[in-house]
Amino acid sequence: MHKPSLIYYVAASLDGYIARPDGRLDWLTPLGPASDDPEHQRFYESIDGLLMGRATYEALLALDRAWPYPGKPCIVLTRAELPRATPDVKLIHTPPAAAIAELVASGCRRIWLVGGSSLAGSCYAAGLLDELVIRLVPHLLGAGIPLLATGLERGLTLLQQRSLGNGVVQLHYHLLNDPALA
Repeated sequence: MHKPSLIYYVAASLDGYIARPDGRLDWLTPLGPASDDPEHQRFYESIDGLLMGRATYEALLALDRAWPYPGKPCIVLTRAELPRATPDVKLIHTPPAAAIAELVASGCRRIWLVGGSSLAGSCYAAGLLDELVIRLVPHLLGAGIPLLATGLERGLTLLQQRSLGNGVVQLHYHLLNDPALA
């Protein structure tokens, strides 16, 4: 049995932001709907669990649409009392490593870290992130929520690069979690 993987799959502006300072994502229009994107669909089919933070979860609830991640267990790290979008969603206050261990115990091997600069930064700093898939959108925001809320340094190995059209480039990296290798 192979080691489980935590994958941060995210869209970012060319200057490294995942959202405007107020959290808006209106600049992501070149990506189009995820449901129309075969590359996104392949990625979604390859994962079997999700990990997200409170802000991302609340933003999804605010869209007032059907839960976009049906049939996959999802742990939301939060202290807040929030409604469960579906029975697959578990809202808990625990360290990221414990949440990942819980997903692994339920059979998850490939876990998607869904959005969240703060959670991604915490996982990155703790050496929990294994892969980084960035969809670089040809837009410069100038300010906003950074890709990772951390200042630590790690080495990356490029696994794949793809042009997805509309000027969007997808970069897939393996993270070297041993700081001595950075």
